[in-house]
Amino acid sequence: MDPIFLARLQFALTIGFHFLFPPISIGLGWMLVIVETLGWRTKNDIYVRMGRFFAKLLALTFAMGVATGIVMEFQFGTNWARYSTFVGDIFGAPLAAEGVFAFFLESGFLGLYLFGRERVSKGVHWFSALMVAVGATISAFWILVANSWQQTPAGFDIVGGRAVLTSFVDAVFNPSMGVRFYHTMAAALVTGAFFMAGVSAWQMLRGKGGDVAPKALRLSVLFGLVFSILSAFPTGHEHAKQVARDQPEKFAAIEGLYETQTSAPLVLFGVHHDGTPPTLKATIEIPSLLSWMAFGDVNAQVKGIQDFPPDQIPPLWITFVSFHNMVLLGMLFLAVTGLGLLLLWRGRLDTARWYQWLVVVVSPLPLAACQFGWVAAEVGRQPWAVYKVLRTSDSVSVSVGAPEILFSIILFSSIYLLLGGLYLFLLAREANHGPEPIKGVA
Repeated sequence: MDPIFLARLQFALTIGFHFLFPPISIGLGWMLVIVETLGWRTKNDIYVRMGRFFAKLLALTFAMGVATGIVMEFQFGTNWARYSTFVGDIFGAPLAAEGVFAFFLESGFLGLYLFGRERVSKGVHWFSALMVAVGATISAFWILVANSWQQTPAGFDIVGGRAVLTSFVDAVFNPSMGVRFYHTMAAALVTGAFFMAGVSAWQMLRGKGGDVAPKALRLSVLFGLVFSILSAFPTGHEHAKQVARDQPEKFAAIEGLYETQTSAPLVLFGVHHDGTPPTLKATIEIPSLLSWMAFGDVNAQVKGIQDFPPDQIPPLWITFVSFHNMVLLGMLFLAVTGLGLLLLWRGRLDTARWYQWLVVVVSPLPLAACQFGWVAAEVGRQPWAVYKVLRTSDSVSVSVGAPEILFSIILFSSIYLLLGGLYLFLLAREANHGPEPIKGVA
């Protein structure tokens, strides 16, 4: 058993499970800001009861995110001691900022939002909902600062075998930070909108939603379309351009470009053949589109995999497949929300049960898209833990053996299965119970 592979597998499992919850918390948090704004300004009781109901689901999701996030951070000091030693002066700052500036803001105002509805003014209650969403967003910002620094490190020198911070501003606003943050936020907003849509559609199908679920479905379809567009363009497009500029090996891998070409085609589909050199077969392509998307010029040259040293090429199949699955799901979200908006315009959204079933089926898929995007970003960075600075093979702890890591993987997997089952059980119970009825109506 390879301890490096097991350490990577454990980190992938723990962060992958944790990453199911922050996109929901962020996206649903901002959706609730919209709901609470409408309830406050219109004095419509439907929005008030909508806010009450989805606030419970937000609290449940937030609790799961906190519990799983703690485990993720502890791994840096156990399985990745050499990495922590090398980057601790830089990596620790954004993680500390996330706890001080974001976690306490979000958790403190979440309590006021959940329990202060009848105890504080409507303006203060609305402000608490806003601060929950802002806190979740700030949390995502600092986590992405740390992760983006690994992708495009800046603002540091290497002194005595360690990375030493020389410019906090340059490290925070490294070349990939801006576009990664906006694209990730757009993806989280899509996740939150589909989460609300899926729960609402399920309640309508079971006759549990009353007058709240149809309005929540309309709201989430509308904003889901807006957020899906933003996720693709400009945020997704600009992020791809940044990767092409700063991490050309990753860009070639995610796009399936194996040979350097001018007027490079965009590969829609291909089958990876792991030969020497590796090739992509049975491709479906759009001529010259990749050159234009990457550099704004249909005649631009784009470097292919064969132009890079073999020891600096990321795993090709998983990088290509995860990226293209993310893009495919993004197109699906555009289609589903666009169709929903058409049904809404024609006055058929509330009665189209087939569409409500479609929403229920599709609603978990933004989480899959987030996972695929994370895999493409992190696997595409390999073999580097810090791009062109520190290799992953040089980052693991030398004192932790394969048997210990394997035991912890089995232990964490068992606990996460129980936590995941508990979350789904509580989520289903709340969804089946439905929102509060109109006052005075049983």
